[in-house]
Order: sequence, then C-alpha cells, then structure tokens
Amino acid sequence: MQKANIQLETLTCPSCLQKIENAVGGLRGIDKDSLKVMFNASRVKVNFNDEESSIEEIEKAIQNLGYEVKKSRVKAA
Repeated sequence: MQKANIQLETLTCPSCLQKIENAVGGLRGIDKDSLKVMFNASRVKVNFNDEESSIEEIEKAIQNLGYEVKKSRVKAA
C-alpha cells in the first residue's frame, strides 16, 4: 500500500468534495476507508494498492473533473 497526499487548487464548494470522493473512490485499489478530501485545505489523502492503481491514475481522475492538481506526495503506508 502507498499513501498519497495530493494538493489541489482551491476548492470552492462542498459539491467539489463529493465529486472528487466519488471519482477517486471509484478507482481500483483505493482504500475507501482512508479517503479524505479536505475542503478547507484543498487536499486529498488516500491509501491505495500500487499494484492496482497509480498516483497518475488518481491525479487523472481528479483532473478529468476539471480540478488542478498542484503537487502530489507518495510514500509507503
């Protein structure tokens, strides 16, 4: 398992949070219990199985919704 900390552009509404949770939570290998989208910090924290998913796939799912990923940090969970 890997632990990702993803900094996003400023989130402007609570529905942004729900869209991101649904998109990232729908990917293979995501630990849904660890998924946290922090509205005020514009940050996503999630653990994922790097044999089933990658940070690039997670970033792409967020970017496909129209949100900018500013930076990501991944480390072993």
